[in-house]
Amino acid sequence: MSTEMKNQVVAVTGANAGIGRATARALAAMGAKVLACGRDRGRLDEALASIRAEVTGAEVTPLVADLSSVNEVRGLAEQIRAQTDRLDVLVNNAGIGVDRRQETVDGFELTFAVNHLAPFVLTTELLDLLEASAPARVITVSSANHVGAKTLDLEDLQSRERFAWQDVYARSKLCNVLFTRELARRLAGTGVTANCLHPGVIATEFGAGGDLRGFNAWMFRVLKWFLPGPERGARTSVYLASSPEVAETTGQYFADCKPKEPSRLATDDELAAALWRESERLVDSVPRSPSS
Repeated sequence: MSTEMKNQVVAVTGANAGIGRATARALAAMGAKVLACGRDRGRLDEALASIRAEVTGAEVTPLVADLSSVNEVRGLAEQIRAQTDRLDVLVNNAGIGVDRRQETVDGFELTFAVNHLAPFVLTTELLDLLEASAPARVITVSSANHVGAKTLDLEDLQSRERFAWQDVYARSKLCNVLFTRELARRLAGTGVTANCLHPGVIATEFGAGGDLRGFNAWMFRVLKWFLPGPERGARTSVYLASSPEVAETTGQYFADCKPKEPSRLATDDELAAALWRESERLVDSVPRSPSS
């Protein structure tokens, strides 16, 4: 274990598998205390046992939450607060792709809820802790697929008018870039930076567990044989979480550990601000549970 991130506290969502697990492992190996968030306690415990076996002295703590539920995300923020009085890095890694329209317990379209609303809620719930811990960093895993989103209809973020899963996924990843842009603007001068990234085309569990069916599921199973593994996909997340080179960089989109220009739509500051306002409205429509 190195000591590059000794005494730093990092929260990683989707840490039970794929890029999130590889990110948690790499940061633990750098000496960080990792709060590893996942939906399934059994799979999360298995992942963390593997990390502890591979990294001597790894400090990894499991936190369980279903990110499709606004109140569970709020509860996750409370779990993080219960574990630490500081947060140096938040990695919004968890994501999903489903090939049919499904609604969450809150009535939101599932892909939008997990890929955009969850990082929005978790980050905003933890902003005071991040600011108190400054310098701190917020990293959100987007995708090059965001360029496929040619429009973003703020009146139909739930895809009720039309659902095509590739378009819905692309729009959710566009939301990640717009969220990062507006977050960076709001955090200017606080010592907290916000960046997002494309992890690359990586062999992960994307679409597994019945999220994709038929030809789509078959295609991703085949592709996994020809793609690099999650460790490659975690490189840019780890770089943004740890490198002194980007300590003051904010509001940027990265790929292969380098800044990259996102789509034209992703640089629309008015759209970014409007998406933030609409996200707030949607989240505020969900009453807080007593535990959150």
